[in-house]
Amino acid sequence: MIELAEKNAVSETIEEIKKSSKERKFRESIELAVNMKEVDLSDPKNRINEEIILPKGRGKDLKVAVIGTAEMKTKAAKVADFVFGPEDLGKFAEDKKAFKKLAGDIDFFVAEATLMAGIGKSLGQVLGPRGKMPKPLPPGQDPTPLINNLKKTVRARSRDRRTFHVPVGTRDMNTSDLVDNINSVVKRIVGRMEKGRGNIDSIYLKTTMGKAVKLDLEAIQ
Repeated sequence: MIELAEKNAVSETIEEIKKSSKERKFRESIELAVNMKEVDLSDPKNRINEEIILPKGRGKDLKVAVIGTAEMKTKAAKVADFVFGPEDLGKFAEDKKAFKKLAGDIDFFVAEATLMAGIGKSLGQVLGPRGKMPKPLPPGQDPTPLINNLKKTVRARSRDRRTFHVPVGTRDMNTSDLVDNINSVVKRIVGRMEKGRGNIDSIYLKTTMGKAVKLDLEAIQ
């Protein structure tokens, strides 16, 4: 099984980056910087594009929007940050500039499955490149479980670059919780690589504004 075998080594790195980075006036994220090797990223199938649920959560609120008919909108009203109906799709398509700004403020979209074709046609050019095409839900299904999971989800997306970043929590989170989150992310990424650990050149950990500290790859089995 692929896991971070030495939790102490990872904990020490977390404590190091917390101590070395001065306090900021905003809640800093903690993120992994993953450097790949021996991967042909000109072939899209070799690129990393994973959504990973963090077992201990993100440490901050994420915004989720639901697009659905009246019944779905009612069910989503108490759990989603934004709720839109089919009537809004035309407005968004007419003012792409405003929708781009809105999409930038929303982390995940969820849509009733019957609306997906229309969303793809009218808004796919905005949402697709941002990796924010909606998650489809069958008509009438309660969106609460999906929304709750999305609020704990991070994207690991390499595109065509050998280095990519993945948030694993926030600086004010408990160190043990951050270790669990890092463990889940590394497992998923290594499991996605053709050569597993052999495709990882190095992994660094950093706060939003702090310096990067290298994680000991020997701690990864």
